[in-house]
Amino acid sequence: MCGIFGCVLRDGNAAPIIHSSLKRLEYRGYDSVGIATLSNKKIYIKKEQGKIDEVHQLLNLDNMPGNIGIGHTRWATHGAPLQINSHPHTDCKGDIAIVHNGIIENFLELKTELQNLGHTFVSKTDTEIMAHLIEETQKQNPHLNFEQAVLASLKRIEGSYAFAILSTNQPDKIICARNESPLVIGLNDNAIFCASDIPAFLSLTNKAVLINNGELVTLSTQGYEIKKINDASPITRNPITIEWTPEMAVKQGYPHFMIKEIHEQPQVLCNTLRIQDHYLDLLSTFLDRANEVFLVACGTSYHACLAASYMFSKLAFLPTYPVYASEFLEQHGKSVNIDSTILAVSQSGETADTIAAVACAQQRAATVLSLTNTIGSTLTRISRVYIGTQAGPEIGVAATKTFTSQLSVLAQIALKLSKKRGKISQDEIDSLEEKLQQLPIVVETIVTNQEEKIKTLAKKYSKTKLFFYLGRGISTATAFEGRLKLMEIAYIPSIAFPAGESKHGPISLIEDGLPVVFVCPKDDTHKTVIGNIMEMKARGAHILAIIEEGDEAIKSLADDYIEVPKGIPSVLTPIPYVVPLQLLAYYTAVEKGYNPDMPRNLAKSVTVR
Repeated sequence: MCGIFGCVLRDGNAAPIIHSSLKRLEYRGYDSVGIATLSNKKIYIKKEQGKIDEVHQLLNLDNMPGNIGIGHTRWATHGAPLQINSHPHTDCKGDIAIVHNGIIENFLELKTELQNLGHTFVSKTDTEIMAHLIEETQKQNPHLNFEQAVLASLKRIEGSYAFAILSTNQPDKIICARNESPLVIGLNDNAIFCASDIPAFLSLTNKAVLINNGELVTLSTQGYEIKKINDASPITRNPITIEWTPEMAVKQGYPHFMIKEIHEQPQVLCNTLRIQDHYLDLLSTFLDRANEVFLVACGTSYHACLAASYMFSKLAFLPTYPVYASEFLEQHGKSVNIDSTILAVSQSGETADTIAAVACAQQRAATVLSLTNTIGSTLTRISRVYIGTQAGPEIGVAATKTFTSQLSVLAQIALKLSKKRGKISQDEIDSLEEKLQQLPIVVETIVTNQEEKIKTLAKKYSKTKLFFYLGRGISTATAFEGRLKLMEIAYIPSIAFPAGESKHGPISLIEDGLPVVFVCPKDDTHKTVIGNIMEMKARGAHILAIIEEGDEAIKSLADDYIEVPKGIPSVLTPIPYVVPLQLLAYYTAVEKGYNPDMPRNLAKSVTVR
């Protein structure tokens, strides 16, 4: 997730407005920044890695000529956060400048094609290919104007995008286009703006035009024109008035970043499904060669590793060992060797315990692989192979979308490894891949259909002094993560166990009215879980069950239940089944009067040991 902005002014310099507007979008990405303006048929660019204030101090982003320009604040997905990978990107001649939010799935094929036609690329980004693609389209079709060349080029792009594009051939226009990534237009008496989010221009105007998927917009001093990308047919759409305060706008109208990020999970899951196949193939190749595999992480990322250990076992018949990074040195530090492989998982890529574990493994010649949400982090620099989870910046301290994105990528790796090993049938693999592709819609359905019910349950249970969370099999990881979310932001003491272990001590705490949350997908553990529910219920527990839609057996036993759509394979259940638990934690914290975005004593990235 990156932030883009552009403006066309009737009077004045564009650069200072772009700079200040990017500052309001910095929550969307902050590893690099860049601005391009156009004056006297020449494009001027300033860009550098770092946060906006740092780059401005170095380059003076306000001191650029022209009344038209585009800008970008980046969260890296392709290419490390370096100056050369910062947006805007240009074509070979420097006549086209482009900024982009999204993921181009087929960029490697297009890049190879364009290189064979003589184009020279200077960055490792997917975005740069669009500038060269427009250049090549115009070269081969000189009768096309700038807008027509962009339209033709967009038809070759696969993936998600919000583009803003400048060209010296039409120096008074910005061309924008949208597919899945957000794009909105703003306008006042002196200017017209394009941006990823409304906050970018809310201090300048509250008049906005929302752009839909599959649309192209041309901005000029005359206003805006919207067309469909597929057939260039015109669309008429009037501005709306935005009533949000600037603070509300940053959160897109949500009261907190955490609930915004829970709602972003369907789109994030779509993004994870666009990860380049060759990265998955390379990482799974290293796992296939390993004699032993340790899954190393902390907190929420550890729970993703715990779930992944079931995925790798069930799909690829690969035994893996999930280990808390803080315990890795004591538990395995002396035994890892050249035949060991470490798959480290970290949202930030800077978690001190995880880095220490990886460093120890490296010193003993182990192979280090990683999964992180932060390209260019320490973890990516010290890994043999890494994959970015494509979740975008997560502002809320309690991880939500980064957890489900980690699970999605780990599931894809497990499926890729299963193909290599031939351990399950191709029909089963095809079915699982199809179900994985459906998960964004499944998660959207859960949020849409269950959120109001979960609000009611949060009110019911908010005064509870203790919670139990239980699950069996892979659902143990889901239970652990649900428990962690409630403790992190609602400050309610909570216990999570594999349900079968509850009889070995924890059941002694059960008393009348104590809520026990069961994670109950309809898988091979279902009948046994029913027995565990009956044990708890017999001792007076209140049962809150996360169940498959239409599970009448557990409905009849539960005091409350939250339904998840049918047909989710067991190995994929942690992704949708954790969403009701995220919502329950969020609304319980709100009901108790706490700020879920700022839990006490916690930080987003734990960089001390």
